[in-house]
Amino acid sequence: MRTVKRLKKNKEFQIVFDKGKSFANRQFVVYVLKYPERSFSRLGLSVSKKMGNAVTRNHIKRHIKEIFRELSDRLEIGNDFIIISRRPVRTLTYQETRASLIHVLKKAGVWMGR
Repeated sequence: MRTVKRLKKNKEFQIVFDKGKSFANRQFVVYVLKYPERSFSRLGLSVSKKMGNAVTRNHIKRHIKEIFRELSDRLEIGNDFIIISRRPVRTLTYQETRASLIHVLKKAGVWMGR
């Protein structure tokens, strides 16, 4: 299983927002910027304070990071991803969150899984 590196700096986020493409469903907005020469992918998360208190936001982020780690073998290599969660994510179970994230990744054309 590949490790997923993180986008942390504002400058890195801005590059993906400016040059990447966005794809969305009711629960997530995903920005994808492809780097074909790179041998790893990076993930950035954005969970607004409107989603709830720190405990709720961290819970959502932990779910997304774990799902991404689990799915990393089935995603195209060499992409920067920014995942922005929307309000309906607060009420989803882990499996519903996973299904929704897979759905938006398929829309983005980066899903190679079964």
